[in-house]
Amino acid sequence: MKRSLALVCLLALLVPFALFAGGAQESATEAPVEEPYKVAFVYIGPPGDLGWTYMHDVGKKEMEAALGSAVETTLIESVEEGPDSARIMGQYARNGYDMVFATSFGYMDYALETAMDNPDLLVEHCSGYKTADNMSTYFGRMYQPRYLSGIVAGSMTETNIIGYVAAFPIPEVIRGINAFTLGAQSVNPDVEVKVVWTNTWYDPVKEREAAIALLDSGADLLAQHQDTTEPPKAAKERGALSIGYDADMGQFVGESVLCSPMWNWGPYYTATVKAGMEGTWESHQFWGGLSEDTVKLSAMSALVPADVQAKVTEVQASIVAGDWDVFTGPLYDQSGAMILADGEVMSDGDMLSMGFFVEGVVGTVN
Repeated sequence: MKRSLALVCLLALLVPFALFAGGAQESATEAPVEEPYKVAFVYIGPPGDLGWTYMHDVGKKEMEAALGSAVETTLIESVEEGPDSARIMGQYARNGYDMVFATSFGYMDYALETAMDNPDLLVEHCSGYKTADNMSTYFGRMYQPRYLSGIVAGSMTETNIIGYVAAFPIPEVIRGINAFTLGAQSVNPDVEVKVVWTNTWYDPVKEREAAIALLDSGADLLAQHQDTTEPPKAAKERGALSIGYDADMGQFVGESVLCSPMWNWGPYYTATVKAGMEGTWESHQFWGGLSEDTVKLSAMSALVPADVQAKVTEVQASIVAGDWDVFTGPLYDQSGAMILADGEVMSDGDMLSMGFFVEGVVGTVN
């Protein structure tokens, strides 16, 4: 009798537990835990370059903060622009990654190869022009803040010789040199911009050597299209001024860096990954400017006079409003040949394939 009563009591206790456990199991079946969206970044240099890769890494971190645990990221740094980059991107696809960002121009053909071989992988290539159903391009109109920085440089040089430490003679770099020169000449028609090519994106030693050569040739102000702070550091050591690039290099070098055209990748990375997660991503070619906040000009050094800062603010407002853009005629090349008639605006296609220097640039496109 006691054993029977004990059994009844035990069953009474177990039935609710079983029902609860069954309900929990059913609930877990109805709402499975979703796997995070996996995103990989392929970097041309180290985030410690304080320039190009540093700013991509800043953008990645902003995206991670915005999307939280819904996204899982990884990165690989200092990947050469060669066949090995295709192997690396393909491995990410095989490891179940959903999206990969290839952050340098030289990855273009390898990114396309990866996209063709892995149709379920979404490929985002920075600064290129080739696309596929699962591959897009993204870049920024850096020529706009370049022009603004040229206004500052043209106003501040005393020798009227500005040195420009440049990476490779490709349209992106040529376009920036031309925009910078046009900005400088808009306030100082006597300015010359001397260009030295390093044929490298990230080589602190070569960048410093090129910077010193330009300072020795009479430049009292340096600009750059390179990924480290070596040109501004070399200028500071000589008592010269500089214009940074990629990031606000003034925070690393000091007030001798008058301003820096900067990248701002966070908004693009966040929106693009979110679209991939939601299934709304479509192949595209993005080229954002000052109005999209993809590029910007850093705060200016205290050494920049108030009237120069006001001029920059005025021109920037005109660009953002869409009233004017940098490559608007009349525009002449180095030989004096007219490229654009008065009031004519250069097309995006012509800007993206630019292969000539404007008047005032000293150097060759090779």
